[in-house]
Amino acid sequence: MRGGDIESRGEKNRGNNHATSYAVEDRDTSWVSWLIPLFVVANVAMFVVVMLYNNCPKHDHDGCVATFLGRFSFQPLRENPLFGPSSSTLERLGGLEWNKVVHQHQGWRLITCIWLHAGVIHLIANMLSLVIIGIRLEQQCGFVRIGIIYLLSGVGGSILSSMFIQRSISVGASGALFGLLGAMLSELITNWSIYTNKVCALLTLLVIVAINLAVGILPHVDNFAHIGGFLTGFLLGFVLLPRPQLGWMERRTLPAGVRVNSKYKAYQYVLGLLSLILLVAGFTVGLVMLFRGVNGYDHCHWCHYLSCVPTSKWKCDGH
Repeated sequence: MRGGDIESRGEKNRGNNHATSYAVEDRDTSWVSWLIPLFVVANVAMFVVVMLYNNCPKHDHDGCVATFLGRFSFQPLRENPLFGPSSSTLERLGGLEWNKVVHQHQGWRLITCIWLHAGVIHLIANMLSLVIIGIRLEQQCGFVRIGIIYLLSGVGGSILSSMFIQRSISVGASGALFGLLGAMLSELITNWSIYTNKVCALLTLLVIVAINLAVGILPHVDNFAHIGGFLTGFLLGFVLLPRPQLGWMERRTLPAGVRVNSKYKAYQYVLGLLSLILLVAGFTVGLVMLFRGVNGYDHCHWCHYLSCVPTSKWKCDGH
């Protein structure tokens, strides 16, 4: 998405010297994306393992879907309409389940759940989103920073989800994906000066985020994982994705004695520091509340509307 909004510095700096053009080209150097494709392969491989373990024909001889797949066939649609395994299989293999995390001290589920998917439809939707969003970000920002944002956003989504969703199992990479969306937004804000059509870019990104969060108010969708992942990625973007000033990039070509600009602008330092403080505080408070068994609804009675809004067409599960 950002590709069409980054200003064409070649035109903006037309008439500048060759050294300036070189510095701009160096600033826009892109990385080869390999981590996001690896994440996709890992998620697909994990789904294959889950279906191999699930082995529907062994436990449900009559109702399995696509029986020609043998032990990879899906659970009956009445049980799982997403064409996937049983909930018990997901629970055994690392799905996020509040009781096991809190009372059985299985905190590792906060991480493992982001590699599991409820079915083929769930998997395809998430992996397509990951490819569309993640590869471009990795090419622009590098695998280290995007990998950190993806993983920490997934965990952040898991923490918030398990604080509110305590009666069902949650799986999926949605929190991590929303973290990438959040990082795109904060990257746009912190690097505001290098964009053209910046207002249009901001509004477009906000609309995309709003639509995706709005989908989360439908029943059986874990919007708390979306929100937790988005907030984590948004804060991490200010910490990890600021771009250096052009003057700092040119420092090696400037004559001796010429004052060099600081690497980042003052507001980038301020935003990065505040975001880091909020991020550490949020994770600390969230983990403490989670492992003490605190129910998020006890402190936020209206928060159930963030995950499901009842209408005449559907009802929300009790919390």
